[in-house]
Amino acid sequence: MADTIRIGLIQAKNDVHGNEPVYLHKEKAIEKHERMVREAAAKGAQIICLQEIFYGPYFCAEQQPKWYESAEEVPNGPTVQHFSSLARELGTVLILPVYERVGIGTYYNTAAVIDADGTYLGKYRKQHIPHVGVGSSGCGFWEKYYFKPGNLGYPVFETAFAKVGVYICYDRHFPEGARLLGLNGAEIVFNPSATVAGLSEYLWKLEQPAHAVANGYYVAAINRVGTEAPWNMGEFYGQSYLVDPRGQFVAMGSRDQDEVIFAEMNRNKIHEVRDTWQFYRDRRPETYEDMVKLLP
Repeated sequence: MADTIRIGLIQAKNDVHGNEPVYLHKEKAIEKHERMVREAAAKGAQIICLQEIFYGPYFCAEQQPKWYESAEEVPNGPTVQHFSSLARELGTVLILPVYERVGIGTYYNTAAVIDADGTYLGKYRKQHIPHVGVGSSGCGFWEKYYFKPGNLGYPVFETAFAKVGVYICYDRHFPEGARLLGLNGAEIVFNPSATVAGLSEYLWKLEQPAHAVANGYYVAAINRVGTEAPWNMGEFYGQSYLVDPRGQFVAMGSRDQDEVIFAEMNRNKIHEVRDTWQFYRDRRPETYEDMVKLLP
């Protein structure tokens, strides 16, 4: 593996009104994101990450069974299969966040990891599921209606270019999984998100740099842009970024534009930082038992 890896982060707005049928959302979003993936690869991106459930709106703003139609099997569904072929054609690693269906009616918020030769390496299922209102209009992050909590742990995938972990949106508020990804060998953790101004924006540039520092790895944070009708529950504020193991921002996107954010991670910096801050050496897991006890 080379020491320097070029990262591409895709942030985009949803172009279809939420009242339109599911198939139209998926069709238009997949077309758009394929163009953006091709743009990223043409400019040298070796690992590319899309935003949370990229092929439609953030439908968790409402609670409607309509959106179950957008779920697919992973990896055998058409979207993962299509982007696996694209990854093979372009020679890029893809982090592909989708809505996963298992069996008849079990659903997860999932990211498939596809290697640069098109091989499906595995998936991460979002562990922490929010259910919280936003404003006074009845909209919110109603994710417990749509997703079961993940059950696959905190895997790290050895891709052609780097050891990759995934944490999805609300997961970023929980340091425990971030540490487990580091313990499992992650060099970079991708956090595809959908989050709006007025709720957590002040944490956006605080928590994930802290994870990067505490765990000695890079973090790539991805957020969509724009507002989405008919819910209009807030502005998705973009500002996707890569942060290094010192907590320094390497690159950051705009607040409101569709774009690919390009940045380089350097594996040598990971070694340098971990040799300086020996957090893995000095941790005391034998003293942390109370963290996993159930509270009354």
